[in-house]
Amino acid sequence: MFHVELRKFPHQARAFNLTEDELRARILLPWVRGAPVELQDQSFTPEKARLTIYEGPALAAEDRGLGRGWSTVTRDGNDVTARVLRELSPLAELKRKLLDAAPLSLSEAVALTASSGRASDCLAVAEQAVWELLHEGRVRIERDGTPLASADWEPLLLRWESWADRGVTISR
Repeated sequence: MFHVELRKFPHQARAFNLTEDELRARILLPWVRGAPVELQDQSFTPEKARLTIYEGPALAAEDRGLGRGWSTVTRDGNDVTARVLRELSPLAELKRKLLDAAPLSLSEAVALTASSGRASDCLAVAEQAVWELLHEGRVRIERDGTPLASADWEPLLLRWESWADRGVTISR
């Protein structure tokens, strides 16, 4: 379970026993987009507030009474704020999408960036994501159905023509 604290002096709000989906929808997605997060009738923005996320055992209602909830969370849980926010980065998000969509061509990988930014920025994120997934052993790269050796990855990925070649694919 996840437990969240939002602080903006002199205010604070806490949410306990959130699932990963609830944490993502209610707190994380608005936070990383810079939108206000509404919690306990208060509004917190990333520019003015501090977000802390703990992962730990679920707390029963009686464990949260009399202000004991957060001290229990910090004693029995782990602060996962940095990890959770890092996992929501555009690169991490694209890696998840690539794994879900594989097999796909390199040009389709770039299209998955869903960025309104510059084409070169989209290509850079896609290249980094594919490169990391290859080195993590989570995908392989193929040309016309034939898997390529790791020695062939760099020359292939550094050629812009590869990103337009429908015969170059990544698969799981």
